[in-house]
Amino acid sequence: MGSPVITCLRYDDAPKAIEWLCEAFGFEKHLIVPGEEGKIAHAQLRFGDGMIMLGSAGAHGEFDSFVKTPKELGGVGSMSVFVVVPDADAVEARAVAAGAEIIMPLVDQDYGGREFGCTDLEGNVWTFGSYDPWHEE
Repeated sequence: MGSPVITCLRYDDAPKAIEWLCEAFGFEKHLIVPGEEGKIAHAQLRFGDGMIMLGSAGAHGEFDSFVKTPKELGGVGSMSVFVVVPDADAVEARAVAAGAEIIMPLVDQDYGGREFGCTDLEGNVWTFGSYDPWHEE
């Protein structure tokens, strides 16, 4: 069983974001539900035992009034996603190759682990690190 907590994101161009997240970060498509006019009604992407869900901005009726994209918030996000990885250096190289903007360079944290932060193609903030709070040493 995967994590019972799943992050949900909105993208202006969800089809492009799905492909980019798979290329840049190594997510795998689990379920893609097309919406009207080329939008994505719902998508599930897996990363190991974890998952994110996402959809197109403007494709979810009244719920869209409660969830905004970074673009709708003036270019900043209201949350970030942390992904536990065994090798942050390798993920950073992959992300940079796909065009991710590094906002926090690779660093060894005092509390353990090595991590970096970046934004995706629409400005959502991601941190990838080897610190795993589920398996503290």
